[in-house]
Amino acid sequence: MTVVRWRPVNQSVVRWDPFQEVGDLQSEMNRVFDGFFGRSLGPDRVWAPAVDMFETKDDLMVRVELPGMTQKDVELSITSDVLTIKGERGAGAEEHESVHRSERWYGKFERSITLPIPIQADKVKATYRDGVLTIQLPKAEELKPRAIKIDVA
Repeated sequence: MTVVRWRPVNQSVVRWDPFQEVGDLQSEMNRVFDGFFGRSLGPDRVWAPAVDMFETKDDLMVRVELPGMTQKDVELSITSDVLTIKGERGAGAEEHESVHRSERWYGKFERSITLPIPIQADKVKATYRDGVLTIQLPKAEELKPRAIKIDVA
């Protein structure tokens, strides 16, 4: 049985739009995904910066987009196998009398990322340049490939 949204219709104007349901489905899916990824449109707007994580031969690398912020606005911590990034970006509109459009995300954020491999927490380095925070997490020694010398018997 198909469930269809009920719409009261003006009896003098009855027009069937075959694509109305597709638009409703798209709106509902956008709402679900926006809520799941922390982007709600309500008064309690929440944002989370975009994160890329990739692996090189010796390191696990994390890049975080933080435009308009300084390194003083961000805190990093590692507990066990979880990297936590906290910070706050100000709205920047409070000094203006009236705001006509505000599309940038702002406010406090916190991202906790489970690291997929063991790392050397005491050797982590972080750099911030052009609005991108780059975190270099050296792999644990036991994960690095090691050459083994073969003796001739």
